[in-house]
Amino acid sequence: MNRTVYLDNFATTKPAEEVLEGMLPYFREIFGNALSPYDLGQRAREAVEEARVEVAELIKAKPQEIIFTSGGTESNNMAIVGLAKANKKKGNHVIVSTVEHHSITNPARHLEREGFEVTFLPVDRYGVIDLNFLERALREDTVLVSVQLANPEVGTIQPVKEVVRLAKRVGALVHTDAVAAIPQMKVDVDDLGVDALSLSAHLFYGPKGAGALYIRKGVRVQPIIYGGIQEGGRRGGTENVPAIVGMGIAARLLRQNLPTMVPKMQALRDRLIKGLLERIPNLHLTGHPEKRLPGHASFIVEFVEGEAMLLMLAFKGIYTSSGSTCTSKALKASPVLSSMGYPAHLIQGSILFVLSKDTQEEDIDYVLNTMPEVVERLRELSPFKEGWKDMEKWEKATCPHH
Repeated sequence: MNRTVYLDNFATTKPAEEVLEGMLPYFREIFGNALSPYDLGQRAREAVEEARVEVAELIKAKPQEIIFTSGGTESNNMAIVGLAKANKKKGNHVIVSTVEHHSITNPARHLEREGFEVTFLPVDRYGVIDLNFLERALREDTVLVSVQLANPEVGTIQPVKEVVRLAKRVGALVHTDAVAAIPQMKVDVDDLGVDALSLSAHLFYGPKGAGALYIRKGVRVQPIIYGGIQEGGRRGGTENVPAIVGMGIAARLLRQNLPTMVPKMQALRDRLIKGLLERIPNLHLTGHPEKRLPGHASFIVEFVEGEAMLLMLAFKGIYTSSGSTCTSKALKASPVLSSMGYPAHLIQGSILFVLSKDTQEEDIDYVLNTMPEVVERLRELSPFKEGWKDMEKWEKATCPHH
């Protein structure tokens, strides 16, 4: 019988048992509306505010700077559209990187249709943003810069503190999408210096349908969901109390466990990368080799079609991804890998493994023993098996001294 190994933890994570248990009372006994004035509602309100404190402590923010949302996508939409429109008097120029999630790039394109000018910040072959380009692109009318803290597809960690330093020269606000970073690295909003930061509960062992947007005190943001007075009037709609409670518990657990989780994940990740590169020819690590998330390993497998590889691995009990869940389901080449210069036919062989707090040595050993056989079998069926080494030619073209 196959072992089950789940390594798709940027699609979602398995909720912690403490999270599930903590949420149940708010479905059963304490089911009141958090705005109701009687005790059933006030107990729900207290739970929401306790969760706000936990989420704030996770990123070293103040509780009043946390806005609860339905997840990372809403948080990113609110950051891009809400910050740009609320501060339009300063200017109408926005900068975002080319490797952002769709919930950043699509709202940016919406702003273009609304009359804003958007500059897309390029990256190098490792997925790192071009700071020189950013410095040249910044203008007095630049109102907002958004650069993710870490990329979910290739694991590259971006120099966000440098982005803030440059942006502040022209008085621009800085937002970072930290959805992928939060589960695997310590985040301090004051240390980063950002004005806004997005996070999503289901990527750090919390429930789906709960997220948050940090907005630094004094920064103006326009709502994108209009309704009542919830979230200080910044986000209308009845609070999803059970999910918010679950997010608070997940935030507390992550804060407590991250110091021991990170070294364990990094050791297992290094074992996985080293083992696969030794066992599979024409396999190439994507993303930055050092400045990457500790539990993230991403590759391009030459002469293999990614979808077939994922399905065959799943048949063997190994669950992983070929990139962003949104992109892979759309059957389109990853815009992240395209921005890094990879040709479309190589992108089709991309695969990524994202480890979690539950990943064990035996899981990594099972992948190391299973994946080479899967790749070999698929290459036997591949029409490209006798082809030239595309990756070597690409590497020589993009990095002459490689």
